[in-house]
Amino acid sequence: MFRILLFLFLIGLATMGLGYLIEQPGSLALTWFGYHIDTSPLVGLGAIALLAIVVWSILRFVFNIPGLVSVAVRGRKRAKGHEALARGIIAAGIGDVRKARKASHDAKKLVPNEPLTLLLEAQTAQLTGDRDAAERAFRAMTERSETRLLGLRGLHAESLRHGDHERAHKIALEAQNLTPLAWSGQALLDRYTGQGDWAAARLCVAQNLKAKITDPTTAARQTAVIDTAMAMDDETTDPERSIKLLRAAVRKAPDLVPANVLLARLLAQKGKLRAASKIIEAAYAKTPHPDLAQTYVDMRHGDSASDRLERAKTLARFAPNSPESAMMVAIAALGARDFSRARDAMAPLVASGERPTARMCVIMAELEEREHNAQGLVREWLARASRASRDPVWIADGHWSKKWAPVSPVTGKLDVYRWTQPTEELTGPVEEPPPAYEPSALEAQAASQVQLAPPEKAKPPETSAATLAAPAAPEPVIFPLPTPPDDPGPKTEDAETRLY
Repeated sequence: MFRILLFLFLIGLATMGLGYLIEQPGSLALTWFGYHIDTSPLVGLGAIALLAIVVWSILRFVFNIPGLVSVAVRGRKRAKGHEALARGIIAAGIGDVRKARKASHDAKKLVPNEPLTLLLEAQTAQLTGDRDAAERAFRAMTERSETRLLGLRGLHAESLRHGDHERAHKIALEAQNLTPLAWSGQALLDRYTGQGDWAAARLCVAQNLKAKITDPTTAARQTAVIDTAMAMDDETTDPERSIKLLRAAVRKAPDLVPANVLLARLLAQKGKLRAASKIIEAAYAKTPHPDLAQTYVDMRHGDSASDRLERAKTLARFAPNSPESAMMVAIAALGARDFSRARDAMAPLVASGERPTARMCVIMAELEEREHNAQGLVREWLARASRASRDPVWIADGHWSKKWAPVSPVTGKLDVYRWTQPTEELTGPVEEPPPAYEPSALEAQAASQVQLAPPEKAKPPETSAATLAAPAAPEPVIFPLPTPPDDPGPKTEDAETRLY
C-alpha cells in the first residue's frame, strides 16, 4: 500500500514539474552548420536528452564488443559440450565404448563443470571395466550438492560389486538420511531381512511408507511377512506374543498361508479349536493349500480315522472345485479304509484326458495297493508319477522348498517365496489312466470254490455227434497248497471208532 501511494505521489510531482516548465516563457535558438533553429526550452531539453541517450548507447555497444564476442564463444563452446554429453550418454547406453570415451573426453574439455560430465565419465569407466576411475567419478559427485545422491548410489553399486556389503550398507544409510529414496530404502530393508533383524526391518517399512516410497498395500504385505517371521522365532518361547503378531499379520494379509497355519496351530494347542477351525476355513476358501488342509485335519489329537475323514469332508465344502480338496478327502478316506470314497474323490482328477500331477498318481498307487494289493497297477501309477507334471512347491529365485520362509535363501529379499508349479520345458502327451482293477483267473476260481456245492450231482448232458467232434475245453489247473491246512476237515466214523 505504501509503494502504491509513493508511486502516485511521484507521478503527481512529475506532472506538476512538467506543467511548470510549459508555463514558463522563453525561447531557445540554435545556429549550427548554416541551420538556425528556434524552439521552446522544453523541446530543446528533450532533444538534448534524446541525443545524450543515443550517444551513450553507441559508446556502450562499442566498449562491450569484446564481452559480447566472449559470450558468443562461451555459448558455442557450451553448445558443443552439451552435444558431446548427449552423444556420450547415448553411446554409453548402447555400449559403444569408443564413442563414449571420445565424447567423455570432449565433454571434460568443453564443459568440465557440468554435473553430467562426471556421470558420463563414470559410465565410460564402468564400460571399460575401470572400477577405480568409476569410483573416483562417483566420489567427485558426492562433493557437489546437486549430484551427491547420484554419487552415493554409484558408490553403493560399486561396493556391492566388490562384495563390501558393510560399506554398501553405510552408503545406503547415509543416502536414506539425506532423502528417502526407493533404492536406499530397499537396500536397507534387504540388509535387515537378510540378517534377521526383524525389528529394524519393520521400522524401515514404516519409514518407506511415510516417505511414500512404497504403496500401502505393499507395506501391509511386508509388515505381515515380518510379523510372521517374528512369530516363528517366538513360537516356543513366547506363544502369546506369537499369537498377537499372527493375528495382526492375518488382518494385513489374509492370503498369507504360513501365518494362518501357525496361528491355527497355536490356538489349537491352547484348546481354542473353534477359533482355529474358523481361521483355517476362511483361509482355505480363498487359497486352498495342502498345509491348511493338513493343519485342519490334524487339529484334534486322538481323532479316529473316521473323524479325520469327516473333518476333511467339512473343509472340502469351502473349496469344492479345488483339486486339493479332492486329494485331501482321498487321503483321509485311505486312512479310514473307505476305498470307494477315495476312488470317487480321485476319479475326476485322473479321468481320461486329464493331466494328473505326481502327487495324484502316488495317491492312486496307494489306493490300488491298499484296496486290492494290485502290484501291477501300483507300478503303472508310480511309473506315470515319474513322468507326470510336478506339484506346486514354494519357489524363490529359482530355489524350491517344501517349507515357506520369510526371505529368499539366494538373495535375502523379503516375501519372495511363491506357491507355484515348477515350469516344465518339455511336456509329454496326455497319458490314459491304467485300466480298472480286474481279478485274475486264479482269484476268480478261488472265489467260485468258496460257493456251496449243489445238493445232487447234475445230470450229464446228452452227447451228440457235434459235441463229440468239438474239442474239449481245457480244465483249469489248481495249484496244490505248499503246506497242508491246519484243519483236516470233519472226522469220519472209522476215525471216531479208533479214537474211542
